[in-house]
Amino acid sequence: MDNTTAAPAPSSVLFARGVIARLAVWEDLRVAVQENWGGPKAGEKRTWLAGVIVDAFEQEADTPDDQYIEEMMLQIMEDEFDTVIEDGSGEEVAKDIVRMWEETRLGEERSVTRFEELAEKKKGKPLQVQVQPGAADEEGEWEDDEDDEEETDEAPQLMQQRSSQPKPAPEVDDEGFTTVAKGKGRSH
Repeated sequence: MDNTTAAPAPSSVLFARGVIARLAVWEDLRVAVQENWGGPKAGEKRTWLAGVIVDAFEQEADTPDDQYIEEMMLQIMEDEFDTVIEDGSGEEVAKDIVRMWEETRLGEERSVTRFEELAEKKKGKPLQVQVQPGAADEEGEWEDDEDDEEETDEAPQLMQQRSSQPKPAPEVDDEGFTTVAKGKGRSH
């Protein structure tokens, strides 16, 4: 009995390279990995996601369509990276992956090469992440806002007022008592 496994077909290797490259340039996934939304092993999860996609094409009797791939990717993004994607980018990525599958079956490398070049250009370049109001889930956002208001809204204002007005030196009378001056213009 032979325990060695056969090497994957060249078209399968080409397709896997393309999927890895396409995921590497998907900005939503790049941000999730960069910000460790998937935990400290977010990069490994991206590679695992590529494997899941490749396996779906290699092991299914019927070739998956872009809708199936999109739904699978969006579900994995939600489950593994706590990220809900609603910007339509998942559909674009899924269509590119299905197109690559079809091309690599014909021995074509154009899409794979294009995405590998894009991935190489983006490698190591951090994305500027801007948190937009309403971007978080509503329940968590409300809780965070309440906490922020209770803990920080009043204190910074008071600290700024104090630091902008120098505190007068205490006056000590002949008997050693400190004279307390009334605050001028302060309202309580």
